[in-house]
Amino acid sequence: MTTHTSPHPTRRLILQGAVSVALIGLGDLAFAPVRAAANDKYPEEAFKQKSEADAIKALYGKTAEPSDKVKLDAPEIAENGGVVPISVTTTLDKVTSISFFVAENPNALAASYKIPDGTIPSVANRLKMAKTTNVVAIVEADGKLFSATKEVKVTVGGCGG
Repeated sequence: MTTHTSPHPTRRLILQGAVSVALIGLGDLAFAPVRAAANDKYPEEAFKQKSEADAIKALYGKTAEPSDKVKLDAPEIAENGGVVPISVTTTLDKVTSISFFVAENPNALAASYKIPDGTIPSVANRLKMAKTTNVVAIVEADGKLFSATKEVKVTVGGCGG
């Protein structure tokens, strides 16, 4: 008795090959970035600060200088302070973090992101805003702080207002 195999691969053979390739690829994966991210300390003190200046000092330990290389995109008028779309991009090199501060919120630091080396420094979020105030984006690049500020007028507050 002779067996004849089909010249076309079967579904099972394709799946076995895909799983094999995936498992082989995992062997070369470096898990150091995952361990490094797990060891990053949560900036608890910075998130507790009521004033913008205190939150920046607690998070970074220094002040920022305004820069035209930081582009903050936020609406001029936010009809609902509960969901204010905001984004920041930058052309700066060696960006390590991007943070958003809302001066008149109960806690000034709204969000802070670590930017891994080699990624595009661009972040978008939807923030809660209690009332009309300035939104400040701070970009840490090459050990220095750069900022962009924009006033957002809120018609209905999102932080219990």
